[in-house]
Amino acid sequence: MSIFDIISLLGGLALFLYGMRTMSSKLKEESSGTLKRILGKVTDNPFKAFLLGVTVTALIQSSTATIVITSGLVAAGLIEFRQSIGIIMGANVGTTVTGQIIRLLDIDSSSASWLRIFKPSTLAPVALVVGIVLIMFLKLKNSEKIGGIFMGFGMLFTGLMNMTSSVSSLSESGLFEKLFAGLGKNPLIGYATGAGVATLLQSSSATIGILQAFATTGQLTFKSIYAVLVGIYLGDCLTTALVCSIGAKTEARRVGMANILFNLSETVLVFAGIAVAKSAGWLNALWEAPVTSGIIANTNTIFNLGCSLLLFPFSKLFVKAACAIIKDRQTDKDRYSDMVAALNPVFFNTPALAFSSCYNALLEMFRLSTDNIKNAIDCLFEYDAKKIDEINRNEDYVDMLTDKVSEYLVALSTHITSEDHVSILDHYYKVVTEFERLSDHAVNISETATAIDGSHVSFSETALGEIKILGEIINEILDFSGQAFKKRDVEAAKHIEPLEEVVDDMVNALTDNHLARMRRGECNVLTDVSFTNLMSDLERISDVCSNIGVATVARVERSLAGQTHEYMSTLHSGHDEKFNSEYSEAHDKYFGKLSGYIGSQTGSAG
Repeated sequence: MSIFDIISLLGGLALFLYGMRTMSSKLKEESSGTLKRILGKVTDNPFKAFLLGVTVTALIQSSTATIVITSGLVAAGLIEFRQSIGIIMGANVGTTVTGQIIRLLDIDSSSASWLRIFKPSTLAPVALVVGIVLIMFLKLKNSEKIGGIFMGFGMLFTGLMNMTSSVSSLSESGLFEKLFAGLGKNPLIGYATGAGVATLLQSSSATIGILQAFATTGQLTFKSIYAVLVGIYLGDCLTTALVCSIGAKTEARRVGMANILFNLSETVLVFAGIAVAKSAGWLNALWEAPVTSGIIANTNTIFNLGCSLLLFPFSKLFVKAACAIIKDRQTDKDRYSDMVAALNPVFFNTPALAFSSCYNALLEMFRLSTDNIKNAIDCLFEYDAKKIDEINRNEDYVDMLTDKVSEYLVALSTHITSEDHVSILDHYYKVVTEFERLSDHAVNISETATAIDGSHVSFSETALGEIKILGEIINEILDFSGQAFKKRDVEAAKHIEPLEEVVDDMVNALTDNHLARMRRGECNVLTDVSFTNLMSDLERISDVCSNIGVATVARVERSLAGQTHEYMSTLHSGHDEKFNSEYSEAHDKYFGKLSGYIGSQTGSAG
């Protein structure tokens, strides 16, 4: 053994890990949005969720990514926490596919010529050639990303071959024989070793791949590797739980905890099963025999698949246990701290996760802003100091989230390449400012309410009745705006603009009515500034909602990108029949209410 053998081993290890990381990250980057949509369609059928977890993880070769995406969907409320258990179990089975691919090392050079195609010594250069051609010579859509996947695959196997070559030299030193013999004598040391290495590498697949490379020495036995394998499962899920712990909600952290509980249960089952099988003599032929890469891959698959099937009927217990360990957090401060923590650069290489964190924060900003608007309008009719305090508190949270989301989107922008992701980034960057403006206008209205209450004068009963009708239109616009953003609902978005035009008309009508009442002495002159400010804020709220609607339409209908002004001009020019119809219907509805109300007031006065 020489220092050069060790250098070669470490170099092979570095290339193997980098290749796995490159392939996995490119797969996640290319398919993250699709995977999020697929996982979001999970039904209440646990078996379907299990199969989905297996399939998705096998495709992207990362159980961590699958579980973290699931955690984000749970946090967003797209699936329930209980539905995630099946995906978690499936993800742990799906991650064994990587080991089955690596077992191609076992193919004998003397095998039939067609089998030699699948040897790493053949696959590695082929993958590298395909990858470099896609990256450097083909200018097709996504060719660089697909080429990156092939390059990662090629580097993975090249590093693997370097490791196996170095290990074969090092095996003669006797060092590995002593090391692996020690692991076989003390399963707890093997368990801790597997957990520690997997935690350090943040990948169970990579750790098992290294173990498979060492199997070529012929000095690994079943008794020395089974505990290491089970330890790897725990180490990998600890990393996953750490990522999930910075999720937006308590439910998201429970996903990570459920994964830990599942893997701990798997540990107990495997150790108990091995003890029983050893006592019964079923493992005598295998116990001391050298294991190959294929045996390690098969053992890994059997452990995960067998434990998943045995534990599947008890999935509800994992839900209850996770909920008991991670209790609901009641304070707003904790909830918003979670949201800020979820805006983590660790997600930059998987844009779907980064956008999921932004979506959660933006959704909360919209909720806070709309709650503020409704509370502020309520205070015009019945002043409530507690509601005013809540509005100001919510405004602080909105301002904080605006700053954090804006900074995060700017930092994320340098990692975005696909057109789909650019569209999402543009959409989020536009609406984050609009959501903040909604809250700002709510604060202005609350200040108007406070000023009126403090001056001991009030709007006339007629003015309040008219404001109430205008508030109804504002609420309808806000509802459509929320629906448009939450679900990318273009139809809901297109309902906003006709209502916005009605708001403009209503504000003009109410302002004229107010001036007429002042001339007749029916309204206190002291309320004039407050009324004018109120009309301005309500009109601007509808304008902001119009911007939100247009941003949603532009995101879905890509042809409008950069042409939103032309789109708006077309609507307001009278050439869009649907717009005209909806505007007329809304105008008749609300001005009908206004006429009816004014008529009832006139009748009462007479």
